[in-house]
Amino acid sequence: MKKLLFLLFISILYSCQPKATDEVSQWEAQAENVQIIRDDFGVPHIYGKTDADAVFGLLYAQCEDDFARVERNYVWATGRLAEMEGEDALYSDLRARLYMTVEEAKAAYDASPKWLQELCDAYADGINYYLHTHPEVQPKVLTRFEPWFPMFFSEGSIGGDIESISTRRVKSFYENDQSLALTEFGDGLTHPDPYEEPKGSNGFAIAGQHTASGDAMLLINPHTSFYFRPEVHVVSEEGLNAYGAVTWGQFFVYQGFNDRMGWMHTSTAVDFIDEFVEEVSEVDGKLKYKYGEEMRDVQVSEVTLKYKEGNEMKERTFPMYRTHHGPVTHKLDDKWVVTKINWDPVNALTQSYTRTKLKTNEEFRKMMNIRTNSSNNTVYADADGNIAYYHGNFIPKRDPQFDYSKPVDGSNPATDWQGKHTVDEVITIFNPANGWIQNCNSTPFTAALEFSPKKEDYPVYMAPDEENFRGVHAVKVLKEAKDLTLDGLIELAYDPYLPAFEKLIPGLVEAYDKSANKNADLKPAIEVLRNWDLRTSKESVAMSMAYYYGSLYSRMGKNPERLSGNERVDYYGTGSPYSERLEIFEASIKELEADFGTWNTPWGEINRFQRLSGDIDLKYDDNKESIAIGMASARWGALASFGASKKPGTNRIYGSSGNSFVAVVEFGDKVKAKSILAGGQSGDPASPHFYDQAQRYADAEFKDVAYYKEDVEARAAETYKPGKRK
Repeated sequence: MKKLLFLLFISILYSCQPKATDEVSQWEAQAENVQIIRDDFGVPHIYGKTDADAVFGLLYAQCEDDFARVERNYVWATGRLAEMEGEDALYSDLRARLYMTVEEAKAAYDASPKWLQELCDAYADGINYYLHTHPEVQPKVLTRFEPWFPMFFSEGSIGGDIESISTRRVKSFYENDQSLALTEFGDGLTHPDPYEEPKGSNGFAIAGQHTASGDAMLLINPHTSFYFRPEVHVVSEEGLNAYGAVTWGQFFVYQGFNDRMGWMHTSTAVDFIDEFVEEVSEVDGKLKYKYGEEMRDVQVSEVTLKYKEGNEMKERTFPMYRTHHGPVTHKLDDKWVVTKINWDPVNALTQSYTRTKLKTNEEFRKMMNIRTNSSNNTVYADADGNIAYYHGNFIPKRDPQFDYSKPVDGSNPATDWQGKHTVDEVITIFNPANGWIQNCNSTPFTAALEFSPKKEDYPVYMAPDEENFRGVHAVKVLKEAKDLTLDGLIELAYDPYLPAFEKLIPGLVEAYDKSANKNADLKPAIEVLRNWDLRTSKESVAMSMAYYYGSLYSRMGKNPERLSGNERVDYYGTGSPYSERLEIFEASIKELEADFGTWNTPWGEINRFQRLSGDIDLKYDDNKESIAIGMASARWGALASFGASKKPGTNRIYGSSGNSFVAVVEFGDKVKAKSILAGGQSGDPASPHFYDQAQRYADAEFKDVAYYKEDVEARAAETYKPGKRK
């Protein structure tokens, strides 16, 4: 009997083996089609026979560099963050599932074209093979990745559109059936905190008339959280050869270039999100909503979400409601509100991936007409000498009689979106006569001097973007650009002038000079500011005072006319009372002295770069090694943005966002590029590439990009196949 039971056990064991063994064998076979070459900065150059092989290797390499960030992005996107972070994250998860359920993600994958399914399969296989070959890595939530995961994360920016939807309002509605008042903007969306560091990017496209070589150039300058995107190069024998930045866990280069063209995305303020107020009532035990003369059924479902509590995993079940406009996200008075956003993952992935393989402007423009890139503007340059700009991409058509900046009546069919604007209908610029285009998350109406589009030619919702000081600065430097080389473009992109202080600092000096009750102790500090050229540097004491003064004024200054952006900062230098300017300056000097002992403190002593661990939530310490930084915040118009602030327990300010991955690219017979990455390629403190670019980052000492195979091999520090790294 024992022998029989033993044989039965062995039979069952072996019957379970083939699937796992077959899967591992499949991964191992695909790994044989992949070569990863790490260059002297640890940048992975991935070569595959097919695009799917290259994607397999790309995800494997990303996991080698920072699996924790790959995992977290998908934990967040798929609505499982509470399993990692606890109950407070439940409403982030509920928001994710309102827009796509697991069943819908699987259905989207099943409906994808075969080539896209193959890439999604390779994405999942590359990560799962990494976990198989690294049993010491313990995922926090996702022990297995599925090919339908990318459907939750289909554009370029993790977060993106969905983060405009308030989790506080989702909670109020789905937990308490409560209505919250509209924001000061008259809507129910979230808006950036005006006191936080601006997020965004810079993109410059420069025609050959301004370059030494006569070839077009592109500045790729995203301003993101540090370590948000790694630098990669991915190549296949099917025509893929893309270099640039990829958001952790994605299988396409998000901001980058190939041998014929480059693309840079900047965050847009185009209005592409609308709220529809629904009239919902219960009829014969069923929820109905009014639509014209009809009463339609509200789609009702439920979702069970897990959340971590101590060492336990608990569950909560929520209802979910939808109308044809989309999911119900909150309540306004006694009415339900749907927030409608772009959600078309198959086409979004198609657009995001095919972009990386295109060769001509005509192909690029055709790709843009897929129109699923909702959160971005696009700056473009190519080897044929073309430069172009697209302000937004996904823009719904609306009836102009309604004000969509506020919630509209969902019961009126006339408020429905009427399709999408074509590329020919949206704001674009192509080969302007001035020879350059810039966008710094600013208005498109100054993107190319007098050759910019005209505001009156477009609906307001296409470009509500305000001008900002980076846009002002970009125009100033580009107007003077000539005979640019790659190094010259870097110098231009790091120009240290700060236009936000053009009126703020002279206004302070004027207030001091004209005040009858001036504090004589402030005179030495005022004299330093009087003689300042408004340029930031590590050595500048004036920059230190300007930072403290400008930051404090932003928090304390009165704003009687409710001005915003540039106008508010300029008002503090031109229209505010002298007494207020001097009072805030004196308070800022006291704060500076309290932090550093004297106002006479160089900026580099205050403004620092530090990376103490590979944690996602970094800690900072004034007593540990850090690097002086001469850059400044984008808030003041710095093109090279360094978003720094005090951290818990520090007096110094430490950068955590701004310039992260930056590249300059020249498109000629052969593409040439230089790049820099904040800190380094790896998230592992034990890696030589954890901090090897830190001083280079501080000094704007870009590395040469190895793009062609012979250059990659000449710079090779490691060459291996997935699973066989020594």
